[in-house]
Amino acid sequence: MIKRFFSPRLVVSAKLTTLAQTAFAVAFTLNVWVNPSLAGDPFRDREPHQIGDQTEAAFKAMFQQGNYPAAGRYLEQAISKEPDEPLAYAMKASLAYGNKDWSKLDTYSQKTLETGQKLISSDPLRGNLYTAVGHFLEGAVVLTRQGTVNGIPQAFSRLRQVYEYLDKAEAISANDPELNLIKGYMDLLLAVNLPFASPDQAIGRLEQNAAPRYLVDRGIALAYRDLKRYPQALEYVNQAIKTTSDNPEIYYLKAQILKELGQKEKSQQMIQEAIANFDKALTKKSQLPGDLVKQIESERKNAVSLKNPG
Repeated sequence: MIKRFFSPRLVVSAKLTTLAQTAFAVAFTLNVWVNPSLAGDPFRDREPHQIGDQTEAAFKAMFQQGNYPAAGRYLEQAISKEPDEPLAYAMKASLAYGNKDWSKLDTYSQKTLETGQKLISSDPLRGNLYTAVGHFLEGAVVLTRQGTVNGIPQAFSRLRQVYEYLDKAEAISANDPELNLIKGYMDLLLAVNLPFASPDQAIGRLEQNAAPRYLVDRGIALAYRDLKRYPQALEYVNQAIKTTSDNPEIYYLKAQILKELGQKEKSQQMIQEAIANFDKALTKKSQLPGDLVKQIESERKNAVSLKNPG
């Protein structure tokens, strides 16, 4: 359960990257300096929590700018200067997942869990939240090591622990924006992949209480894309572009939506617009992971073949 925040592979596996990245990692990159006396908090404009300048800078680089090399550099500083911040380790874990570095995924998943547990005494809300995230990431480790068939029972055991700690965090502050961003992404992931879950309820959680807004819009756009509700997906990705216009991943997401909508409506104009958005994403390919660049190029090639059949 994560993403390149967040494309589906398995309910508890690849979309782990979306989550961990877009939400914590679920995964996460803002320009909110709400209180100069405290370290940056990208989630709250009132009553900020002390998160850390380097961690906030990494969050901004990853989710606002889509600049993974810069995020990696900031995270190295964060781990050195802000060693008790679990969000930094969660983002490191998500980068390791994207790079298929399973050893580092294991290491940083454990560190997320450990620092989350330690934080409970001083910041119960975020401590419980990132203890949940740590269990979530360790579920990804189980699946990468044991595979889907063998790993699912243990992964779902982890998932129960995830929601146990999320419930504890929710009992402290049910409307907290960081909690609702992460839990909203998780709920959307399950709702898109499991028949008994409600996507509308998950979308409502994001709409009403989560922050930052651009990750809310991005998450809902992803959900509507996966639900094949493309006009709604296009509406939300356009809203996300208004506040993260420098992020190449947003244009990639818009290109995917336009391609699917163009096929559905047999619109060559939409297919052409999708190609233009793939191209816009690729103008900043140097700041994206190599595997993601290859995926964008492959999907662009497919879109071109739709416009020029035969």
